[in-house]
Amino acid sequence: MAYRLLDLPTARPARARHAARAARVEPVAGRIGAAVTGVRLCGGLDDGTARLLRRALLRHKVLFFRGQGHLCGSDQTALAAIFGEPSAPVVQPGCAVSRYAGGGGWHTDGSDTMRPPGVSVLHALSVPPFGGDTVWANTAAAYDGLPVELREIADRLWIEHAGPDGVLEHPLATVHPETGERVLLLGAHARRVAGLSAEADAGALIRLFQDHVTALENTVRWRWRPGDVVVWDNRSTQHRDVRDVGEDGAGERRLRLVTCAGSVPLPLLPRS
Repeated sequence: MAYRLLDLPTARPARARHAARAARVEPVAGRIGAAVTGVRLCGGLDDGTARLLRRALLRHKVLFFRGQGHLCGSDQTALAAIFGEPSAPVVQPGCAVSRYAGGGGWHTDGSDTMRPPGVSVLHALSVPPFGGDTVWANTAAAYDGLPVELREIADRLWIEHAGPDGVLEHPLATVHPETGERVLLLGAHARRVAGLSAEADAGALIRLFQDHVTALENTVRWRWRPGDVVVWDNRSTQHRDVRDVGEDGAGERRLRLVTCAGSVPLPLLPRS
């Protein structure tokens, strides 16, 4: 069901009221993801539309915008600023998709850092004619879906995340700083359960909780087109590329990324 912003102040100029009312947010999957139409991201957004997008992101975790090929780097940075303190735009050529073999790993951006990004904004500059989709998973829905016994275990565990700069620990179950939702922080950088010496047991626990995150019911898949913009809440999602393009689908995917500064993940319980 689509919904609109209806509570704009009547004192706003007519053009601003029209811009906000034109925006529509339509869920594209049951637990995560919504398509936004009626919004032109180039040139800045009125306050009403900005409020709508902030609320929609917290609710749906991922927002999809089609037909934004006109968006420049400064516009993308201005869009990111609606959700937090943005980084400089980075073009990721990364991506000779036809050379990929196998699938990419599920991950939360920067989980191997002390302060993972809060929100990410990705603009598709060029994409292959087919393949190379991206899938997102709702880590809040994953926590909510755990049996009570597994929640009690998750609330106490800390996970070691490994990256280029070494290993650090984050709580497995964390609190979203804006919504208060409980979420699971795992992904490809998760290596071990802190304090658990048996590697087999640690690996089994990580796989158990990761499988709850990536259950199909918690996911949404997006087929990219040139000009698409996707905004996702990195604090309550994981994502991965579907690297399924063979030699017959040769093409390069070039993406421009802006991230917003995040905070240290908060545990649910004091660490014992």
